[in-house]
Amino acid sequence: MQTSELIDRLLDVIETEIAPKTRLGVKDGNKVFGAAILRKSDLSVVIAETNNETENPLWHGEMHAIKRFFELDPTTRPDVKDCLFLATHEPCSLCLSGITWSGFDNFYYLFSYQDTRDSFAIPYDIAILKGVYAVPEPETGMVSPDRPLYNRTNQYWQSHNIVQMIASLDRGGREALLGRFDDLAALYADLSAIYQADKGGKNIPLA
Repeated sequence: MQTSELIDRLLDVIETEIAPKTRLGVKDGNKVFGAAILRKSDLSVVIAETNNETENPLWHGEMHAIKRFFELDPTTRPDVKDCLFLATHEPCSLCLSGITWSGFDNFYYLFSYQDTRDSFAIPYDIAILKGVYAVPEPETGMVSPDRPLYNRTNQYWQSHNIVQMIASLDRGGREALLGRFDDLAALYADLSAIYQADKGGKNIPLA
């Protein structure tokens, strides 16, 4: 499968499988993050989920998808190594760990940490990775601002930034997919506005 076809399919899953669940979730006070698990063989959706922090603060979009995935009948559930993991937003430290401990060898994401902070007004991903995990340099006692927040390719998995994948395409493929990205960015901006307008009083620790 061509890279452009893969990206187009991932955007389809976000638009038709994840976003409708997220629209319902944000009305109940949940954040805009969602995820899906697909079969590598044909990119069919095994499970699609959204954030459910109003039930449990650990049920981020990715964690909720993982929970639901392992609740499937193990006799028919695909092996994690045969699956592609898709997240609408770059996974936070909790979800990075969940993906790792679950055995997935990849994940793809649409919106970066910077998007989450700047466009969606949720700063915790970067703040927690820096505040909890970034050990200062012994010589200076400072953490370099240019230091990567995690190893994007490691012995457990490889991460894939969909926007960077789009940027690597030829002009024709790139322009068509950038249009799709713009549409999804507008859709998620609307979902974010709903969440931000009514996020109080839901007893989410980091709302």
